[in-house]
Amino acid sequence: MKKISILLTIAVYAACMYSCNNSKNADSGQIAGQTPDSAQKRIVSLNGAITEIVSALGHEQELVGRDVTSTYPEWVKDSVKNLGHVRSLTIESIVALKPTLILASDKDISPDLEQKIKASGIKFKLFRQEFSIGGTKSLIREVAAFIGNNKDQALLDKIDADLAKVKPLPKKPKVLFIYARGAGTLMVAGQNTPMESIIKIAGGENAISNMNDFKPLTPEALLNSNPDIILLFDSGLKSLGGISGLLKIPGVDQTTAGKNRAVITMEGSLLSGFGPRVGEAALELNKLMTPYAQ
Repeated sequence: MKKISILLTIAVYAACMYSCNNSKNADSGQIAGQTPDSAQKRIVSLNGAITEIVSALGHEQELVGRDVTSTYPEWVKDSVKNLGHVRSLTIESIVALKPTLILASDKDISPDLEQKIKASGIKFKLFRQEFSIGGTKSLIREVAAFIGNNKDQALLDKIDADLAKVKPLPKKPKVLFIYARGAGTLMVAGQNTPMESIIKIAGGENAISNMNDFKPLTPEALLNSNPDIILLFDSGLKSLGGISGLLKIPGVDQTTAGKNRAVITMEGSLLSGFGPRVGEAALELNKLMTPYAQ
């Protein structure tokens, strides 16, 4: 009888411990059987390319916040909280989402916001972003490692497969990228820009060779560059009222591109993002340039 009593006491104690442990897990939001490291993450991504990588690696359901440039995949625009432009968002708006991970690019974030994020104690990684194929691959590897994912090789292989389909053009067309938000905001992409990089990867050359970064469009710049092709975002050409609106900009109709109506457009985040779809972007641009590169 004494032996039965001891066994019963042990059983009751074990049941109590199991119940207590489950209660602690429930209180902490942790699923029974999970360790803290394996609990679902809450990710805030403050860069479009990084958001694409997180999603492509299969962590889309863990995204709780994004910056305004994070527009792909399409569903993130409706399902993930838009915090605004990374240069103007506040630490309070980020912390309110209770993230466990914050990811950002060194090209975007301000030093002030960076310091406030670090001071918050939330796990944070600032990634170096280079607008090249090698730079994109490194970014994919680093993001995958930081969020604890080992499936990055499939994304790297997809980039290589797409780039293998890019065909050499009979001649390198001179391509002028114009960033447009209506006729009142017109900028051209010079050297050391993402646009110059993707144009070269796709087999063309930048029509602007005498200046860096983005500069206001002028009639002189148009005539001096005399592009074979004018490239815009889809939204940019739409803001001008289509090709007819573009041709009304002083100097455009006097260029080779204007005379031939050699105007091509692509979706903005695909063309300039340098995320997992960079190979797709180069291949699509290569195909669009081909008719004007004979």
